[in-house]
Amino acid sequence: MSNYHPDSLSTLLPIYYKRLFPHGPFFRWLSYGNVDTRCFANREFSFTLEHDIYLRYQSFSNQEEFEKEIAKICPHKIDIGAVYSCRPKYRNQYVFQVIEKELVFDIDMTDYDDVRTCCSGADVCTKCWKFMVIACKIIDAALREDFGFQHILWVFSGRRGVHCWVCDESARKLNNLARPAIAEYLQVLSGGENQAKKVTLISPIHPSIQRALNFIEPLFDEVCIKDQDILGTDDRIRKFTALIPDDEFRNSVGTAMLSLRSSKERWQKFLQMYQSTSQQKRNCKCLVEEIKLQYTYPRLDIHVTKGMNHLLKSPFCVHPKTGKICVPFNPKAVDKFDPTTVPTISTLIEEVGEYDDKQKKILGDADKARVKDYKKTSVYKNVNVFEEFVRNLEAIWKGKNVKIGISDQSMEF
Repeated sequence: MSNYHPDSLSTLLPIYYKRLFPHGPFFRWLSYGNVDTRCFANREFSFTLEHDIYLRYQSFSNQEEFEKEIAKICPHKIDIGAVYSCRPKYRNQYVFQVIEKELVFDIDMTDYDDVRTCCSGADVCTKCWKFMVIACKIIDAALREDFGFQHILWVFSGRRGVHCWVCDESARKLNNLARPAIAEYLQVLSGGENQAKKVTLISPIHPSIQRALNFIEPLFDEVCIKDQDILGTDDRIRKFTALIPDDEFRNSVGTAMLSLRSSKERWQKFLQMYQSTSQQKRNCKCLVEEIKLQYTYPRLDIHVTKGMNHLLKSPFCVHPKTGKICVPFNPKAVDKFDPTTVPTISTLIEEVGEYDDKQKKILGDADKARVKDYKKTSVYKNVNVFEEFVRNLEAIWKGKNVKIGISDQSMEF
């Protein structure tokens, strides 16, 4: 692992932005084919500089201006906001209101601290990351199957969570009523810290929740019983049994569990008791499903989704606390994604140097084809994921441009 220290950002960021940051695909994405020229020029960017200096309402006319400013100030963090009715820097001179914004979701591992036992706070390991795997599968399927969205970008936040960008035109044009409605549709857990039971189902179970359970059930034993050991202590047993609404059944389960030694044995005992005694209790009809959802269903920060003026960290920027790159990943391969192996900025610089040294030994001073620096690094596969996402969008943009009479030559990709 590379020796990263936050103080090294000031030294490494100029190299990163000049040689590794994927400016081309980035601009192609946020210009959305230049069908509407305001898409990029009226977009808000915010920069966090060294010593937590925060600059909001930055905007740029084109890719060249954007790249020049990035190279000049080398922000420690880049956030992306909405597209406005005028350039954000002129917000005090003209009517300033949101025109469009991607539908975004933010899932943070700290919101799982009430159910994960391996880590807490900002710490993340391969065990608790499986909660993110489940979350990605559930939310991605719901967005595609229930709402018909197709152009969805998933990005590792660089530290302890994931971001989801829904970039279909229909999603970007959603208003202040539709966004909360979608967020609340996807929000199954409810209640504050003082409420023990946060999921209550009605039979028959809604198809979207049943689909979520289909993702959860094959992983529940591995994630919750084995990795998180959710019944491994007396306190965890008490937290678990607090989810049982029937007093008599709750007391019986708690007593039976205390006589056993492992989470696996205790979980199996609960299932056995539930199947044999609780089917007649109407308030326990969906209890097993409710428990599985409470422990594993995605914990969305719905305020991020609801707020049109909310900013979200840019893909491919560097997380200032970890030095890791905020890399896009394929949701179909989320099971294979490992946050502990995501490269840091210093790792990428080292990889470029190692590649160049190796090529020099092989080819010497002979002429050789210029290889883009990102292709020399472990972030290459993540750029490919992003490129594929942008290409899928471009197919739609080209159709729109032909329709309105804009030639391919004039498209600023």
